[in-house]
Amino acid sequence: MNRPAGSYPYFDEPFALMAHRGGYLDEKDAPRENSLYAFGRAVEAGYRYLETDVHATSDGHLVAFHDQVLDRVTDASGTLAAMSFRQVREARIGGIDQIPTLDEVLESFPVARLNIDIKAPGAIAPLVRTLQRHQAQDRVCVSSFSWLRLHRFRKLMPSVATGLTAPAVALSAFVPMLPRLISLGGQAFQIPVTQTIGGRSVRVLTPRLITAARAHGLRIHIWTINEAAEMDDLIDLGIDGLISDRIGLLRDVAKRRGLWAD
Repeated sequence: MNRPAGSYPYFDEPFALMAHRGGYLDEKDAPRENSLYAFGRAVEAGYRYLETDVHATSDGHLVAFHDQVLDRVTDASGTLAAMSFRQVREARIGGIDQIPTLDEVLESFPVARLNIDIKAPGAIAPLVRTLQRHQAQDRVCVSSFSWLRLHRFRKLMPSVATGLTAPAVALSAFVPMLPRLISLGGQAFQIPVTQTIGGRSVRVLTPRLITAARAHGLRIHIWTINEAAEMDDLIDLGIDGLISDRIGLLRDVAKRRGLWAD
């Protein structure tokens, strides 16, 4: 039987406000997503929850980075899984920042909660070792688009809070599988409002899902919301958290709605 979300220290705030990749869309110069600089700006702004993704290099080092390749946001190119840690560290995000390790993120922000998305199968074992090394099990919630990756992680770290995968939840719009999804061990629906399945846009956040989450002690965190009106609409629906690239805007909305803890 699933432990309810409220039994995990990670969910100790009633409403989670998360800086997606450090809230990089508020950055006015070079895009510096998933850098220690971006995470530091979010923490300085008062954010307790940081969102990041993890990959493993070819020699097994765990880095906090979103893409499979370096090309989009760094001054280098190449596939992370095929590159050594030394090669990856030579790249600069926005031409400025090194790609951080998850060790560095945990060490630099010792009181922050981290929402971690496993982006590659090779990252599972290094993630387990990193969390054990820092005794960070209570500080994280781990998610993945891949049910298999998440299942493997849960087998290795059953005491860590996890999310339910967005594609799997989206399928519940077609078949009555929510009870089976809930039995898989997660504590939070961390989902977009809609998900594309077979070329069709499917509404994921539904009254049925909200009812099921409440009945089973699960939280609902919605990503990635960057407009104030949509933030307000989702808060009105009774969700439990928002993930945004625009941390200044999200903070303003949260303060106006009485959800910001100073």
